[in-house]
Amino acid sequence: MMVKQKGTLTATGFIADQTPFPERAYWTQFLHQDTPVFMGPETIARKLNYPVIYTSVQRLKRGYYRIDAERLVDRPVATVDGEISELHTRRLEQDIMAHPEIWLWSHKRWKYTRPAQPLVQQPVIA
Repeated sequence: MMVKQKGTLTATGFIADQTPFPERAYWTQFLHQDTPVFMGPETIARKLNYPVIYTSVQRLKRGYYRIDAERLVDRPVATVDGEISELHTRRLEQDIMAHPEIWLWSHKRWKYTRPAQPLVQQPVIA
């Protein structure tokens, strides 16, 4: 569907809080632990060269929230494997450290261990 609508102005959101199978994941350090990350959003962004937008949520008071959006990557096609996932993970970590009470701590983010040979090696980001 996204490929068919490539020329149309649309927005697609991905929720990045699930745990992929270890063999098919990008592995990185997240909150000081080995963590698998889904490669799908990065793969789609690079294939379609769509900019990657990160959204963060801040709780202002009970029942009131503010959502901010920032562009993480302008030209995904110019990135290397793992770079977008790494940028997203670092940005998410910043939000969690700033507002840990908003993050859902109960999900099983670390139920797998890193395999001997991960699918994607960590990129070198300056």
